[in-house]
Parts: sequence; C-alpha cells; structure tokens
Amino acid sequence: MSEELAPGPKESPPSPWPGPHEVWKKGGRLLSVLLAVNVLLLACTLISSGAFNKVAVYDTDVFALLTTMMLLAALWILYYLLRTARCPDAVPYRDPHAGPIWLRGGLVLFGICTLVMDVFKTGYYSSSFGCQSAIKILHPLIQAVFVIVQTYFLWVSAKDCIHVHLDLTRCGLMFTLTTNLAIWMAAVVDESVHQAHSYSSAQSNTSHTCLTPDPQSVSLCSHAGSSVGGDSCPCDATICQIFQQGYFYLYPFNIEYSLFASTMLYVMWKNVGRLLASSHSHGHTPSRVSLFRETFFAGPILGLMLFVVGLAVFIIYEVRVSGESGQTQQALVIYYSFNIVCLGLMTLVSLSGSVIYRFDRRAMDHHKNPTRTLDVALLVGATLGQYAISYFSIVAVVVGMPRDLLGGLNLTHALLMIAQHTFQNLFIIESLHRGPPGAEPQDTPPKEPCRGLTFANLDALHSLPACPPTPRLVEPSPAGPQEAVDIISVPRGHWRRQCLKDISLFLLLCNVILWIIPAFGARPHFSNTLEVEFYSYTLWATIVNICLPFGIFYRMHAVSSLLEVYVLS
Repeated sequence: MSEELAPGPKESPPSPWPGPHEVWKKGGRLLSVLLAVNVLLLACTLISSGAFNKVAVYDTDVFALLTTMMLLAALWILYYLLRTARCPDAVPYRDPHAGPIWLRGGLVLFGICTLVMDVFKTGYYSSSFGCQSAIKILHPLIQAVFVIVQTYFLWVSAKDCIHVHLDLTRCGLMFTLTTNLAIWMAAVVDESVHQAHSYSSAQSNTSHTCLTPDPQSVSLCSHAGSSVGGDSCPCDATICQIFQQGYFYLYPFNIEYSLFASTMLYVMWKNVGRLLASSHSHGHTPSRVSLFRETFFAGPILGLMLFVVGLAVFIIYEVRVSGESGQTQQALVIYYSFNIVCLGLMTLVSLSGSVIYRFDRRAMDHHKNPTRTLDVALLVGATLGQYAISYFSIVAVVVGMPRDLLGGLNLTHALLMIAQHTFQNLFIIESLHRGPPGAEPQDTPPKEPCRGLTFANLDALHSLPACPPTPRLVEPSPAGPQEAVDIISVPRGHWRRQCLKDISLFLLLCNVILWIIPAFGARPHFSNTLEVEFYSYTLWATIVNICLPFGIFYRMHAVSSLLEVYVLS
C-alpha cells in the first residue's frame, strides 16, 4: 500500500480583529451544535426508554425515528454531492490531514460488514413477515442505502474545506453526525439488552425471558427474538435462528462504522469555511506508505503470536464459560492470564517507545490540526470508560478481600489495564505531535557578527576572530558537505525509526485482539461473580453497559492512531 501525499497547507494568519464573517462563522457553528444536541437528546430519550420494560415505548417507535433520520441525512448528502460541491469555488482548499487512507479504508471495511448485517436483519424480520411491523423490515433496507451513500460521501469529500452554503453544510454535517451517534447508541443498547437476556436465561436455565418480566411491558428484548407481552413471532426455523445470531455477531462492525463516520464528519464540520494558504510542507507528510518497511520484524511477529493465542483463548472462553462451575473458573483463569501477559507486554513496549523519544531529535509539530486534536480527545475520553470499570473492580476485590486465585488475577488485570491505557496514550499522543523524519531542530547559528553578512569572501571569512572555521560555511560544492552529514546522521537515527515501527505494529495487533474479545461477546464482568455480588447485578450491569462500549471503541481508535504512528515514524 502506497500513497503520495501533497505538501500540507498551513492555516492562513488570522486578522487582528474578528470581522463579520468570523462572527457569523461562530454563530453558524452554534446553530448547528444546538440542532445536533436537541436531535441527539430526543433520540437518546426514545432509545433508552425502549430499553426498560415498564415504559410503553415500542421498538417500532425507535426504528421509525432512526429510519426518518437516516432518510433525511441521505437526502442532504445527495444535495451536497449534486449541488453544493459543484458550485464554483465551492472547495478551494483540501485538508491533507483529514480522512487518511487507512481511516477511509477502515470505514469501507466496517461499512461492508454493516451491509451484511442489514441483510441478516432483513432476513430475520422477513422470516416472520406475518406478525412483524413493516418498519422493522424497512429499517435495515434504509440503513443499507444510508451506509452506501455516506461511505461514498466520506470517501470523496472527507478532505473538503467547503466555502459555499456554509450554514446549511454545518447543520447537515452535524445532523448526519447525530444520526450516526443515534445508530451507535441503539446498537449498544440492543446488544446490552441481548447480553442481559442471555445472562438471565443462563441463570434461570430458561429461554426467551427478560430480567423483569411483565406481561404489560414492552422492551427491546424483542430485538433478541424474545417473546414479550404475548408477541406471536417465534423464531423456530433454522434459517431464522441463523439470521438472528448472525446479525448480533455483526453488531460490533456496525458500532465501529458509526463511530468512524462520526469522527470524519466532525473534522469536515471543523473545516467548513476554513482558510488555508499553500506553502511548504509542514507536519506529517510521509512520501510513501509501505507495510513492514524498515522494521526489525520482532514487533509484527510477537504481535501475530499474541493475536493467534488471543483467538484461541477467546474460543476456549466462549466454549467453557457457559458450562459447569469448574469449567467457568478455568475459562476465567485462562482469560485473565492471557490478558495479564498481553497488557504487561504492551505497557513495557509503550514505556520503551516513550524512552526512545527522549533521544529523538525531531522537532515537535505545533501547527493547527483538527484531525489530530480530535484523535487525542477521543483517546483520552474513551479511556475513562475502562478506567471506571477497572476502579470499580479494584474496590470490589480489595474491600471484598477474596483470598482465591481468581481474585488476585482480577486485581492484577484491573491494575495493568489502567497502566496500559495510560502509557499507551502517552506514547500515541507524543508520536502524533512529532515532526516527520528529518525534521530536526537546526543547530546553533553563527555568532552575531556573522549574521549581518550579505556578501562575503569565504576564503577571507575564516580569518575573522569572531567566526572560526566552520565546515558548514566552507563548502566548495553545495551538495558535498551536506551529503557527508546525511551519511553520518541518517544511520544514527535509523534504528530509532525501526524500533518505533516495531512498537507501533506490536501495539496495533494487540489492540486488535483486545477489541475482538469483548466486541464479540466475552463478558468476564458477569461470569466472574465477584463484582455482581459486591455491587448487585443491576448496578454492576449499568456500570459495564455504559463504560464498556467506550473501552471497545478505544481499542479500535487506538488501532487507527497506531497505524498513523507507524506510517509517520
């Protein structure tokens, strides 16, 4: 994979006082933010209300709202592509930092998986067409259209700095971003209810029961195929059960697609009306992207080994955790042992990367970069979810004082999770703020008497007392001494770049496997009953269901950031 990147533009210097255009720029942003907040609050209220049994909010109401939002967002995207973007001088600048190829590639990959999920959903609801509402069948079809239109839009327009229809574009981008967040929240709530339903069924050894069954209530348990309130839509056919299980296993890709699209839409929103001036390259502008180029191969090999072992551990955990009590404990010991080893190695590797940066002479990049600012904010914000779960586990283990092996593993796992997130964030954030290779600070300039020289005889210049002979000034040919300097300096920093690339690839592969395990259903938080008994199931389920989605998102966002770190090292 290779990509040629154009020299990055820089922000045009601001005027000494804000003009009318700048004032309305802030007003347009405020208007779009208020629109997004109101729509998002409405969606969150309806979606969260549908997750409770005793609230008479039907899942068809949620589907109707999401379908309407996706239709409106798709219509605005078509208007942008066919009308706004085709206006004269509509896109005078393009942000080279926005929408890198690996981010757009990930968006396409998750979009394809979301389309497969929509096929499974359509098949599942169509298998019981006689008793299902039409909106349930229409919803995945509209979502498929929305995903196709939005993916194409972000692929071709992610770098746009639009300069026409400013207020309409800001509001459209914010509304589309809100639509993606609503879809993300609906998927998270649906998956959480499904997990709670599975836990309740395992505890009572019955199927199709909700946590608080009530014949007069309606809940999103119907998404999981349960029979709520006398619903006459059983899923007994084999093809129906395949569709049902299939779309639940594809939910993680839909969740990540919505979050990837939201981040790209936010950067586009920040770039609306942005003024850029072409200049020499600054910031991160690698010439080519080549996988495994200039690496020691130690990082990729060790990362692949942990990835394969992690897949085996995940399969063993899923098979044994639903068995007898002894098998469940063995599954938890294997799960915690693997995570402790993986997190410990990731912590040490992140620390070693930070130590290498102490010897790195590359200058820091302080230019304005909305993409990098958003990446850092998302990394730090998503970390809080895993921090919260870890600290709740630490309190439960320390106060509960279990003296068994499982309690010790749980405590070690929680502490290492905090350390790993902390040091990995430090490494990634410092990497994103480093200049490209070769952007080293200049050496100390000559003394003051030499600075004012406009024309000088180089042979006579060395006789001046204030300017001793300097190899930098004596150069018979312009390229000779500089080539010698390059020959000496490049190999000296070459090993650092190789180490940083190995570290980035190792952390990337480890984050992928640590995303797969919880994203596809591993919930040791409930299999290990320590926290459930300490906090009660209701409180602990609330904590996990709110914080865990942020932890899962952190892993995939760290993968995207580490890929950028690898390319820029």
